[in-house]
Amino acid sequence: MGFFTDAYDLFCISLVTKLLGRIYYHVPGSPKPGTLPPNVAAAVNGVAFCGTLAGQLFFGWLGDKLGRKKVYGMTLMVMVICSIASGLSFGHEPKAVMATLCFFRFWLGFGIGGDYPLSATIMSEYANKKTRGAFIAAVFAMQGFGIMAGGIFAIIISSAFEAKFPAPAYADDALGSTVSQADFVWRIILMVGAIPAAMTYYSRSKMPETARYTALVAKDAKQAASDMSRVLQVEIEAEQQKVEEISKDKSKAFSLFSKEFMKRHGLHLLGTTSTWFLLDIAFYSQNLFQKDIFSAIGWIPPAQTMNAIQEVFKIARAQTLIALCSTVPGYWFTVAFIDVIGRFAIQLMGFFFMTVFMFALAIPYNHWTHKENRIGFVVMYSLTFFFANFGPNATTFVVPAEIFPARFRSTCHGISAASGKLGAMVGAFGFLYLAQRIGVKNSLIVLGVVNFLGILFTFLVPESKGKSLEEMSGENEENENSNSDSRTVPIV
Repeated sequence: MGFFTDAYDLFCISLVTKLLGRIYYHVPGSPKPGTLPPNVAAAVNGVAFCGTLAGQLFFGWLGDKLGRKKVYGMTLMVMVICSIASGLSFGHEPKAVMATLCFFRFWLGFGIGGDYPLSATIMSEYANKKTRGAFIAAVFAMQGFGIMAGGIFAIIISSAFEAKFPAPAYADDALGSTVSQADFVWRIILMVGAIPAAMTYYSRSKMPETARYTALVAKDAKQAASDMSRVLQVEIEAEQQKVEEISKDKSKAFSLFSKEFMKRHGLHLLGTTSTWFLLDIAFYSQNLFQKDIFSAIGWIPPAQTMNAIQEVFKIARAQTLIALCSTVPGYWFTVAFIDVIGRFAIQLMGFFFMTVFMFALAIPYNHWTHKENRIGFVVMYSLTFFFANFGPNATTFVVPAEIFPARFRSTCHGISAASGKLGAMVGAFGFLYLAQRIGVKNSLIVLGVVNFLGILFTFLVPESKGKSLEEMSGENEENENSNSDSRTVPIV
């Protein structure tokens, strides 16, 4: 539910930016409805990403210091408060409304950022090694449902307001096309994100700390055993002596970014950060072409032929259809196959097909712009999305939660995720600029190259299918050598 809320909150802003332009930046006498100025649009769309990046690093580190459970509740409270606050404004002036919106969207992003490393780490530490990949991928796959729920809710709200407050199209009556009640539409859509987050708070507060954190980081085998007995409903014996043996082992006492850490996990961290960074450049810049595609196939008519609320409805319908047809199926294909064919194969295949489809869109780009070939363009575009989700978009989230030692797991996942958000910013902002300078065709070629680099960096990431977390991180090596037949508490 946390990830469902994250996706709802992050992506619902794209449903209402056009409406914000109409309400607050209307130019009397203009043939087209008002739009957000480029710098305001960039801030409104991108400020949550900046918050997310900061939250991933901060809460990732805090999750390893204080424990997963304590921090997990904090992130949720930040999300609830900031979701509600982002629908409120101080003052009526466009500047005041946008400043308030951006301020609370930043802190909303900060809370969402914390959910990334903590959700992945908690799921990986609770799951068994046979189905761990599917469990972590299923958490991430809720993002698809969150995006879809945002679209569906916006469809319902805009339909209800359109029925109650009908208005003429912009071309017929510029001022009358945006009814005063339209100001409630965007606020309701943004604020509803607080409801699923608030509903999840109770179950998060009742969840015990993960046994791996309690045993391997907090060094309390008794508490770890009792927590796992409660979760699994079987009697588990505490093995304090084993935990002490692990903690006394000097070879495992290295700190983050120490020489020993770099020797053991340096290339792994480079692999997880670089692949997530490259993927998000491609993934988020693809979203820029969405509105061109929607217009090309007639899903969104010209803005002046609609009133403000109709435009919200049309944009929401288009986003919901894209989520339904390519985003959601891609995620669940990953859930189904990740423990069968492995993380490495899915990531490599995803990057490979994204590269192929990008070049197939870019090289004969003029061919795709002809009206009769536009459906082909949409199919290729959807397949690129599908293979991003049945590919690196899911695996880059799963792998960092599996391959690092327990005491760094949350931090390293946070670093990898923050690197991804940096890529998202490059994709969302740098790409807008690039497309204007070198044109769409050359931009698509650059994206193809980015995806190809993703293929190369994937070779730095180890395969974790079917292995326990301790096997992957090397935390159990000594113990297994000296006690090959015994079991420590963490591997339940």
